[in-house]
Amino acid sequence: MNHWRQATSSKASVGLRRGRSWPRTTEHLFKMDRRADHGCLNPLFDGTADTHLIREQWDFLVRVAASLKNRTAPANVIVQRLANASSSDRLAGALTALGRVVKTIFILRYLSDSDLRHHVQLQLNRGEARHELAGRCLFFANRGEFRSGDAEEIMNKASCLSLLSNAVLVWNTLRIMEIVNQLRTAGHAIADQDLARVSPLMHGHVIPNGTYRFSDEEAPGRAYAAAS
Repeated sequence: MNHWRQATSSKASVGLRRGRSWPRTTEHLFKMDRRADHGCLNPLFDGTADTHLIREQWDFLVRVAASLKNRTAPANVIVQRLANASSSDRLAGALTALGRVVKTIFILRYLSDSDLRHHVQLQLNRGEARHELAGRCLFFANRGEFRSGDAEEIMNKASCLSLLSNAVLVWNTLRIMEIVNQLRTAGHAIADQDLARVSPLMHGHVIPNGTYRFSDEEAPGRAYAAAS
């Protein structure tokens, strides 16, 4: 999961996954030492992370991390404080430098580690499948957009969407188990490692706006009387 979070926060890795050209003008990698020579990788670097500032502010960085982890300070308050900090703020500068270091290390790992790329792609595919189910299949009205500014209404819609998504997942899981058990009973060999690649997020069989049946045999008068 950490791999997935780092990948989704890095536009450069997204560009690499989607086959876009490297480097992108909005993305930069940073050296730890401006005098370091990285050979053929030199064109990837554009700038230097201030490691001296990170060392200087390390105790304060640890305090910020501890406050977030222990929830002694709300995250939005810390983010707002750092966002409103001046360019001369040492702590904000140290956080920026630390972020550049982490980002650079991760992107270089992504470039060199095929297993990491596989895990990142797997998690991204799962996330995209989840959004496909919830955002395009089930939430088909208003093109899947919340067009109300009312927080309570948005939460109600989000809760209903979550309920529907979970219902689809449960139904798919039960059906998959039923089919697998039938196949195994019939003598077919199904490996557990193959089942690990079967996703319950499939939704081609789901009709989001329902099925309506109209019977010509029932007289209109009887149908109206039953309804009333």
